Amino acid sequence: MRQAIDLILNGHGPYPAVVIDRAWEMLGANRAVALLIAGVAPELMEPPVNVLRLSLHPDGVAPRIANLGEWRGHLLDRLDHQIALTGDPALAALRDEVSAYPGPEHASGAEPEIAVPLRLSTDLGELSFISTVATFGTAVEVTASELSIESFFPTDEHTANALIHAARAR
Repeated sequence: MRQAIDLILNGHGPYPAVVIDRAWEMLGANRAVALLIAGVAPELMEPPVNVLRLSLHPDGVAPRIANLGEWRGHLLDRLDHQIALTGDPALAALRDEVSAYPGPEHASGAEPEIAVPLRLSTDLGELSFISTVATFGTAVEVTASELSIESFFPTDEHTANALIHAARAR
């Protein structure tokens, strides 16, 4: 299973991808994720790293997310769906925690046509991504069935080129 995950993560480069468990804890990431998490507070990177905290905490990625209200709403909606399916009290507590972080509420209005983008301010300029979440549909082990791989794809040529150039510079 680890070999398959590593193959997916490495094969997705130069674009970012992370592996998370059902509690949103990051179990793995490819090298391109460094661009997403640049400048976050070191304590947010101490294991176990929770990607919701990392994304929405004011000392995390949140200050660099250009469309924080929209992205925050997207993440909280995903978490709400997971809580509704599982009834997991730990996820409900996580939701209470991260929704209390300061940040704009998602304003209703024009919705994206296909997916909610992540628009991130970086040293390379504003980068824009859409993400997909993959699970192991044929997993027979509970642990493997609870893993997700979130892969980020560039939404524009600037983002694609910036990531390619960043990968070459490493």
